[in-house]
Amino acid sequence: MSRKKRPALSPEDRELWARVAQTARPFKTDLARMFDQAEVADEPAPQKAPPTPPRALRSLRPVGTDTAPPPHNLGRPLSESLADAPVTMDKRRFQRMTRGKLQPEARIDLHGMTLGQAHGALNGFILRAQSQGLRLVLVITGKGRQVEDDGPIPRRRGALKHDVPQWLRMAPLSGAVLELREAHARHGGSGAYYVYLRRMR
Repeated sequence: MSRKKRPALSPEDRELWARVAQTARPFKTDLARMFDQAEVADEPAPQKAPPTPPRALRSLRPVGTDTAPPPHNLGRPLSESLADAPVTMDKRRFQRMTRGKLQPEARIDLHGMTLGQAHGALNGFILRAQSQGLRLVLVITGKGRQVEDDGPIPRRRGALKHDVPQWLRMAPLSGAVLELREAHARHGGSGAYYVYLRRMR
């Protein structure tokens, strides 16, 4: 009897799994201490080498940027992660932008697109906007449909809302993006992003 081949994972599934795997941490247990205490007293304990400290994980740096923001922790609201990121643009313009007082010079609405379509459309839009000398653009993702959480694996609400910030931090867009924040309510609130672009050199 022939075994059925399992369908290959889509690129979106692979990318999501890679991000989830990055957030995994080992469980802390006291098993080693329990076994140490159970050693027989008249047997000399073997000399133990000092534990090797774990190597610090290197954060991958997007091409064309001096510092890379950490990947989003899926267990934390995305709006909090973006709000806590350090400001990299002029502080006065940043305050005006986050208060909705700067008018976006162009916008793209990704509603109704698949992840693949949206990724390609976003790349073209951002690179064209930068080549035209635009500074502030609006990327509309929507908040996503409400998802019933009926199982042990958490399900995301709004794949585009979560994936767009990651795409903006990766090549080829990372070198074009200076600042990324959720939009003010007058420009779409948590269903849209302000993207402040670097000047072309």
